[in-house]
Amino acid sequence: MKLVVRVKLLPTPEQAAALEATLRAVNDAATWVSTLAHDQRVFRDYDLRKHAYGQIKDRYGLAAQAAQHVIKKVTDAYATLHANLRNGNVGKPGSARRERVQAKPIVFRPSAAQPFDDRCLSWQMDARTVSIWTTWGRMKSVAFTASADQLKTLAAYRKGESDLVYRDGMWFLIATCDLPDVPVTDPDGFLGVDLGIADIATTDDGTHHSGKGLNAVRHRDRELRRRLQRKNTKSAKRLLKKRRRKEARFAADTNHTIAKRIVTEATRTGQGIALEDLQGIRDRVRLRKPQRVTLHSWSFHRLGRFIAYKAARAGVALVYVDPAYTSQGCSACGHVDKKNRPDQETFLCTSCGFAEHADVNAARNIAARGVTSWAVSHAA
Repeated sequence: MKLVVRVKLLPTPEQAAALEATLRAVNDAATWVSTLAHDQRVFRDYDLRKHAYGQIKDRYGLAAQAAQHVIKKVTDAYATLHANLRNGNVGKPGSARRERVQAKPIVFRPSAAQPFDDRCLSWQMDARTVSIWTTWGRMKSVAFTASADQLKTLAAYRKGESDLVYRDGMWFLIATCDLPDVPVTDPDGFLGVDLGIADIATTDDGTHHSGKGLNAVRHRDRELRRRLQRKNTKSAKRLLKKRRRKEARFAADTNHTIAKRIVTEATRTGQGIALEDLQGIRDRVRLRKPQRVTLHSWSFHRLGRFIAYKAARAGVALVYVDPAYTSQGCSACGHVDKKNRPDQETFLCTSCGFAEHADVNAARNIAARGVTSWAVSHAA
């Protein structure tokens, strides 16, 4: 299982200047290579090296490995772009947005992340320092800070490249760790999880993980950003920059907490976890304009990913089920009808009279589908 560990670098002013110059050089080179690839219509790594490798080293003074990583970064970026074009994520064929995206080469920010392999970056775990290649030469003894758990994971499982990231005046290294797979325990039933907006997650045992606090923070931040943008003074811009990503960090922390509680409960009871397959829901759902902001800030995908990797680390079975009619179907008799939902919170079956909180009823339907899906996939 792949896991990333982020550690904070503590460079001296001289080391920070060298890191900044390095990021600027490699991203300037990446933008130049991107323009070359776009003009020549060459997007394969091997083919692009023939056109750009020597010129990168001469123009930007990069070492051999750094030049290779720049080319790889460009080809990966175009591979992602072409996948988005194929999947229709940047508009339908012939749309203005799609034409605009296809007409311009990809541009890399001066502070965009840059990958480093073990030839360009070495770790000294005991001293809590790294040695990293820069355009100013090799910078040794660059200090970093990490928790005891992060140090243990890095020392035992770090493998492959590490990304140098500059964000909000701070330097980070994001390292990839390859953890051994934990055998999945044969589940004794499934814990159904219904994802929503009013309640971020509801399980079939009646536990509600409320989204009231997170939605309140998002509404408050949205109004504050609107007022500051309207003011448009230097101090307002400074405050906007200071608060940047604060909401995202709060949402991520909330999702981590909820995911940990769900996986812990599944582990305690020996159950697996059943989630709805909500891929593409933003394209399927049609809402009034005031509701669109709420839907598009709904971080169900991130919560699902957090649950997935925590379940994998704990050896808990995880299945994804079809979400169709889980909110309209009766978990007692199976009757499906829109009239079963008289309001957002209430489920009242028009056939058998069964009554329950709507999210709990949906979670029970998801749990039942999880049992069926697991039985079918493991029938052999």
